[in-house]
Amino acid sequence: MDNIHKKNLFGMSKAEIEEIVKKNNWQAYRAEQIYGWVYQGIGQIDAMSNLPGHIREELKQQYDIFHLQIIEKFEEKKTKTTKYLLRTEDDLLIEAVLLRYKHGNSLCISSQAGCNMACVFCASAIGGLQRNLSAAEMLSQVYVTEEDTGKKISNVVMMGSGEPLDNYENTIGFLELVSDKNTRNLSKRNITVSTCGIADKIVLLADSGAGVNLSVSLHSPFQEQREKIMPVARKFSLKELMEACRYYAEKTKRRITLEYALISGVNDTPEHALALAQLTKTLHCLVNLIPMNEASRPSLKGSGEKNVAAFAEILTKRQITVTIRRTLGSSINAACGQLRSGFYKGD
Repeated sequence: MDNIHKKNLFGMSKAEIEEIVKKNNWQAYRAEQIYGWVYQGIGQIDAMSNLPGHIREELKQQYDIFHLQIIEKFEEKKTKTTKYLLRTEDDLLIEAVLLRYKHGNSLCISSQAGCNMACVFCASAIGGLQRNLSAAEMLSQVYVTEEDTGKKISNVVMMGSGEPLDNYENTIGFLELVSDKNTRNLSKRNITVSTCGIADKIVLLADSGAGVNLSVSLHSPFQEQREKIMPVARKFSLKELMEACRYYAEKTKRRITLEYALISGVNDTPEHALALAQLTKTLHCLVNLIPMNEASRPSLKGSGEKNVAAFAEILTKRQITVTIRRTLGSSINAACGQLRSGFYKGD
């Protein structure tokens, strides 16, 4: 692409833009103007009308404003769930899913192109990891969907393709940008980072001061079985993970969400429910039961409604707070990685 050799202003911090202004010997207040223009919406350098023409021309020689491009979008009319297939500057495909609720619009964003975690129930890892997404590419998912719908995003969940804590520095950069009052001013309470259980990075995130909600994919209360479902468990044991979760909850004063995808005959028995209750009884958490999307991995079968309800009842009777996730977007392949992998197969 013609502009790929230029640096992207979108995604830069105010300090980075101040450095550009200083390097070019422009008046210091120009940094505030440029920063404001870059993040007020999707625009170009030529639209920066309060900058002199010579500054705009000098900026354009080395910089541009790049955003992801919408390649396809699919809407499930019943739930008003929209899945976006987006293209990066270097022609990689990523996904974002917009979920509309009465309380506002929630956007599920990707943090990587592909994924290395290889969880058995997820389509994101098909083809492995292509690369990490930059903070700008994560933030651009918010901007392009807002531009497309004309509606503000009120909540962001980092539950799309990729493992956010495997892309830690860029994830922190994104969290700083999206919560900046000059960009989207999103409350940290309206942002959730989802991880498959990278325990040491959970501790780092707690100490970072980011203060966001944390969602942890658990999927089995038994170490050996969890290793088969989620290979990351071979590096970080359940004991280490629970210790990290307790540290995060205590440090941030936030309740942790434990995600549990129910796979028929694998992790949905009363024995699993009892062990899960025992594992989490001293953790400030909520267990979110997920009826597995069979379309993402046809070789696995999701638990039926009766099994899900029975599993939830066992936890509830033991004073574990439980929710059952509504299935949204199943008709448009809205599970992580499905749309992207299907596009590649059909390309």
